[in-house]
This record gives sequence, C-alpha cells and structure tokens, in this order.
Amino acid sequence: MLSALPGMAQALCDVTYKVQPGDTLLSIAETHYDTSQQWTLVYYANQAVLQGQNPVPGTDVYIPCPATTTEPDAPHLRKADAEMTLLTGGNYLPFTDRNWPSEGMATELVNAALELSPSPLPYAIGWEGDRSQHLFPLLDQKTYDMGFPWQKPDCAATPDNERCKNFHFSEPLMDLPIMLFKREGSDFSYESDADVIGKRLCRPAGYFTHDLDRADRRWLAEGKITLEQPDSPEACFEQLMAGKVDAVTVNIFLGASKIVAMGLRGRVVPLDRPLSRESLHVVISKTHWRGTTHLYRINAGLAALRDSGRYNEIVARHLEVFWGQLK
Repeated sequence: MLSALPGMAQALCDVTYKVQPGDTLLSIAETHYDTSQQWTLVYYANQAVLQGQNPVPGTDVYIPCPATTTEPDAPHLRKADAEMTLLTGGNYLPFTDRNWPSEGMATELVNAALELSPSPLPYAIGWEGDRSQHLFPLLDQKTYDMGFPWQKPDCAATPDNERCKNFHFSEPLMDLPIMLFKREGSDFSYESDADVIGKRLCRPAGYFTHDLDRADRRWLAEGKITLEQPDSPEACFEQLMAGKVDAVTVNIFLGASKIVAMGLRGRVVPLDRPLSRESLHVVISKTHWRGTTHLYRINAGLAALRDSGRYNEIVARHLEVFWGQLK
C-alpha cells in the first residue's frame, strides 16, 4: 500500500520488494522511504532472509512502514521484589538505558517475552553501571539470575572463551550490524572481503575482534590487515579524519551517534554492506540450578513475541526514536 510517513514524502511500504542487481540495504531504503537512514528498518524486518548481508538479487524482502504511536505494553509481571532477577546496565543506546523510552529496545523485548512465556513468573530488573562486574562476579555468583544484552562469541571456534565456558545463551534478542565507516569521498568500497585486505581499520580497545579473525578471514592472525585500537570510539574517528586509518568498524548505532556528536555528519559515512553481524542475548550461568527453565521461558516468550508481530512493532518504534533523535 502507498503510505504517508510523518515528515516524509509519500513512501511505498508494507509491501514485498524483489531485490534488483546493484541494490543495497541503503539504496532500498532511499527508494522506499526517501532516506537511506531507514535501512535498519528493512534489516530488522528481514533478518532471516538477509543473514546480515546485503540482499541477493531476486530475493523478496518485506518493506515495513516506520512505527506510528504504538505504546509499549505495561510489564505486569515486573515487580521490585520478585524472586527471578535480571541484570542490565545503562548508556547502551538504543538497547538499554533507564532514560530511554521503555528503558531501551532490549529491555522492552525482555519484558514482552517474559510476559508471553509459558508458566510466567514475576521478575525484577536490576541496573549496574559498571558492566565489567556483570558477568563476573554478579551473574557467575548468581547474585542475579540472568543478564542482558550480551554478544555471543563464536563458541564452536573458541570453546575456551570465558563466556562460552561459563554461560548459556538465549536465542538472539536481535542482531547488531557491524559496519565500516569511511571518510566521505574515500575510494574504499566493500563488495567482498578481498576489498579489506591490506587496509588499516580502527576499533576501540576492549571491543571484540573475533569477527575479524573468524575461520574464513584470519585477518589478524595472518597479518592481512592492520588494526588500531585506541581507548575510545572518538579516538578512532579522529584517526579516520586524520587519514591514519581507512575505516572505523563499530556497530551502526554507536557509529551514527558518534558521527553526530563529533560534528562529522556528511564527512563520515557508513559503507553499504555490514562487515559482520553480532547477536545480542540473555545469559545465565551454567551452574545456575534453574538455568534451563529460565532460558526456556525467555526463548518461548521470544518465539511467541515474533509470531504475534509485536516483536517487529517494538523494534520499529525504537528505531524511529533513535534515528529521530539524530536528525
């Protein structure tokens, strides 16, 4: 149907689109929404089809309409003194923050999933600003039952990773596209992994690097790229503007936020294709005596949330808020 989007020209949405040669997520969004910034809306509505990459020609993708004013459901089972407790932390936009609507996209997804879970239990959510304390000791020692949102390493390739050894992971709450950000006008393009060989990338110290060194890449282990790791995302973008690196690689939301905060809009742009995708999960200690039961509640609730269509409504609403605040 032809739908009028608030603040935009007429846009074609709530339709299925057959991907054409040369299409990217950004170009599809530009065509349907009159702004490439809405590409994440297409991405999250088609996670199973896209699998983190640009769409293959001939693939059918669903073009959702941006969120309207749908209000979040009240989390009726959430109680201050509940027996089941979950742990999260703030300042991780748009996923978790006490000052964000519904305390963040991931928080609202967890709330909604637990409300729809079989044999639901009252639960509480605790907040700890120091995320370095979440896994160890707070979740490891069962001070809290579960924590979110956490990225899952490649446990098949790195079984000795401390998260893999010590924690069970839920089904994904959502995917997180990891992008390459370049200087506007740079000839750096990313059509395939071969385009990255020999490049100098920047990702802040303390951030994961397993996507750069997975079995089909081995970029770091075999010295195929140079990775700079300064103390902060801001330092990475400063190096980019100084010409010291070819691209900054961080998740789309962090990168977009820093570009706006540092006054780099129009001077730094994301490449069209995600470099990788990470999944965000609820985690629970492998030594938790109710670990299997609690994870079943989360997973069954997430499945019901997706089947009901409410999952896409929640994600679309938070995306609309996030990109709206960056205008």
